[in-house]
Amino acid sequence: MSIHLVHDMETLHRNILSMCAMVEDLVHRAVAELDRPDAELTHELVTRDDEIDRREVQLEEDCLKILALHQPVAVDLRRIATVMKISAELERVADLGVNISERAAGLAAGPEIAIPDKLHYMAQTALDMLHRSIDSYVEMDSVLARKVCEQDDVVDQFNREIITELIQVMHASPNLIEPAMYLFSAARHVERVADHATNIAEQVVYLVEGEIIRHRSEQHHGSVES
Repeated sequence: MSIHLVHDMETLHRNILSMCAMVEDLVHRAVAELDRPDAELTHELVTRDDEIDRREVQLEEDCLKILALHQPVAVDLRRIATVMKISAELERVADLGVNISERAAGLAAGPEIAIPDKLHYMAQTALDMLHRSIDSYVEMDSVLARKVCEQDDVVDQFNREIITELIQVMHASPNLIEPAMYLFSAARHVERVADHATNIAEQVVYLVEGEIIRHRSEQHHGSVES
């Protein structure tokens, strides 16, 4: 590996880690806002999201530049492909963070509604998945990455239970339909954060082991059903 490729790969690694930190912080603050709606914070997070968008574009350009200049192979090629995909996943996670924050801010204008405990548990699980998926990339740990993937079913189950609970609230208290819908939407966005964390973890498995594991669960379920 040439010294120029080493330098460019190290810079790429630092930049993706910086983006990871920004996205984690944004989503943590958005989830915390469910208990403390804050329109000013939502505006701040929108601005942060714009910066994350710019970083995602820059990372893609940097990856393409390295591919063109150095024509890397083997693990270096897989790392570049992984960084491109992880940065795209992170950009979408940041968008979801803004969406969660906007739903939280919407709660401030309506009648007070209790936040389901399961939504807190679900959000914490999704945030943990995001953090551990990033850790698995930093540590090149495909075992940890696979454990992250296994947690996605837990979040999906929480989401189904929260939806059922909110539907019951709306039937019992029609005046709470609007805030319940905000929570319904927020839960869906949290569930999507977990999906993207799973996607990041799957990319880490590819990076470390060279194995593509996307859609494995769907293929397994399909074979069982058939």
